[in-house]
Amino acid sequence: MVAKLELSDVLAHVDAQRETSLHRLMDYVRHPSISAHNIGIKDVAELLVDMLSKLGLEARLVPSAGHPMVVARWLKAEGAPTVLLYGHYDVQPPDPLDLWLSPPFEPTIRDGRIFARGVADNKGQHFAQILAIESHLKVHGRLPCNVILLLEGEEEIGSPHIADFVRDHRDLLKADLAVTADGPLHPSGRPTLKLGSRGVISFDLHARHASRDVHSGNFGGVVPNPLWTLVHLLATMKNDRGEITIEGFDDDVLAPTEEECEAVARLPLDLDEIKRSLGLSRLDEPAGRDYYERLCFRPTLTINGLHGGYGGPGSKTVLPHEAIAKCDIRLVAAQDTADILRKVEAHVHKHAPEVTVVSHGSGMQPSKTPINSSYAAPIRQAIVAAHGIEPLIYPAGFGSLPGYAFTQILGIDAFVTPYGNADEANHAPNENLKIECFFNGIRTGAALLDTLGKANFG
Repeated sequence: MVAKLELSDVLAHVDAQRETSLHRLMDYVRHPSISAHNIGIKDVAELLVDMLSKLGLEARLVPSAGHPMVVARWLKAEGAPTVLLYGHYDVQPPDPLDLWLSPPFEPTIRDGRIFARGVADNKGQHFAQILAIESHLKVHGRLPCNVILLLEGEEEIGSPHIADFVRDHRDLLKADLAVTADGPLHPSGRPTLKLGSRGVISFDLHARHASRDVHSGNFGGVVPNPLWTLVHLLATMKNDRGEITIEGFDDDVLAPTEEECEAVARLPLDLDEIKRSLGLSRLDEPAGRDYYERLCFRPTLTINGLHGGYGGPGSKTVLPHEAIAKCDIRLVAAQDTADILRKVEAHVHKHAPEVTVVSHGSGMQPSKTPINSSYAAPIRQAIVAAHGIEPLIYPAGFGSLPGYAFTQILGIDAFVTPYGNADEANHAPNENLKIECFFNGIRTGAALLDTLGKANFG
């Protein structure tokens, strides 16, 4: 007879190891792993393989077309489901360094938080998952369900190779569901469960007319101004009512289901506080569109920057010869990155044929799991067991993660359970993770394995 695996024993072990776990996390984030500059990537990947192998997992470094993937498996729970836990070991560059209050790769504790680059995004969060696995193994010598851990080294540069990697290694990654611990909790500190994420594509619009900059008096009104060319083009792509006017752009956007609408209606919202904290007098157009409808169910077109001509002090009466607009589009479920990029290119060719569209890779597809997925209930139960409170349910997250590699390629449901504090400052100076968020993450990860192992999916 197999002994009953008690979650309470595992959580007691988590609490007993708090000091040790904290120091281990700080040691982990000391190692830079900046994917954009290929700094420390191989070292950290090998560190992870060694760490996971010592836990008793079958761990290895698997090459990809870019940075290597870390894959670790424990598949000894016969009859139990297999959960794929995704995270990424690469981090953003720490610049600008002068805005850090302490060196980015010398983790420092202040006011109940650890400050370091990558501590929240995503090392602290997937390290919490690793410690959850370790806690079960230390206490019971086994896991209540099967686990595959996939740690990527290119998420911070857009996960350009994960789709091909997952497609080429289906057998290695065969699972029933995927769970990602990434991103922030609700600003109130309440835990969240997200059932998807928006996709993203990035591109530049290049306009060039004359072969050199010219005098704005001698040639103004004669030589076309590439900045005006881009301004007029951009105005044809989104109007002043907030409507994206690229032909066919909204064709595949799905209306939210009744259950999804009910879920977002339950999300707390203090709109006045949001506007106050951001120094806003109003939201973007269309004014009548609900806050969470915008973030969960609607695509966006953003001008990230408009560059050209003179930007220094004083004036310089120059007519520039070239200009660039940097843009991104966030996509929602059923939209396709390649299709949307083709529609952007067709629109530009029609309205400003002299402008060139320069794409930054294939982008990231949107991902969505049905809100009534059979796996949602045990994940919710795990969050309650760890936090003592019901999570907020988001039908889709607002940012972009490579969950589509699991939903579209592996054909499994994918969820996001954030562990970080809302003010984690990821991608910015003074990135931080509240120590209690880290330990709640370990507890949530431990409870997740327990509830999945005990659930009946028949």
